[in-house]
Amino acid sequence: MVVGGSKGLGRAIVEALRLDGSTVVGVSRSAPSDLAGPWITADFSTPEAAVATLADQCPTDLDTLIWNLGIWEPTAFTDAYRFDAAPDTVTAELIATNVTAPILALRALIPTLLASGAPRVILTGSTSALRQSGRPEVAFGASKTALNGIADALRESYREEGLRVTTLQLGDLNTEDGLEVAATDAASRGDGALVPVHDVVSMIRALLSLSPASFVREIVMPAVRDPRF
Repeated sequence: MVVGGSKGLGRAIVEALRLDGSTVVGVSRSAPSDLAGPWITADFSTPEAAVATLADQCPTDLDTLIWNLGIWEPTAFTDAYRFDAAPDTVTAELIATNVTAPILALRALIPTLLASGAPRVILTGSTSALRQSGRPEVAFGASKTALNGIADALRESYREEGLRVTTLQLGDLNTEDGLEVAATDAASRGDGALVPVHDVVSMIRALLSLSPASFVREIVMPAVRDPRF
């Protein structure tokens, strides 16, 4: 299951894993008309209702959850961003979508994942969650930092059941070029300052190829010319 799978990185993950032969359930606010296959529509800005829909429609043989959902402040990552200018409603929706939603969804889906015998969770984080990231976006950074705590606690809660949890700390992504664009061409966009979705897909494929005896705790994946790293 890929939550946040309708566009950008999430779409690339869905396309790639289906191409590999996996049965992938996509989840997003609306189902893309040009992607065939099982899909669940849910709006996680209202977490309780979305998770109820997710739990009701979740397949009984789910073994992997890739949580790729995340929103940010409208002026984030621009010179116009100011923390004190963001309306409370925007901040509250961000926290609901980025923190409350994954916690409630994981609580609902954990029993199904554990029943698979080889449960796995992959959380899409951000380099904004790392210490001294150099980013000023307060609510977004806080929400992605929260994913680190979620991941750590999940591992300890379900270590005996073999739950493997990986956090992908991703830098700025090139989400304009999907998998239909050659990886070399996608890598050239941004002159080394953007990570192609192709590279993230390669990491996820590697994670999924591991045996149940091991896992990767965290992957930090900035662009090569990101001066913060």
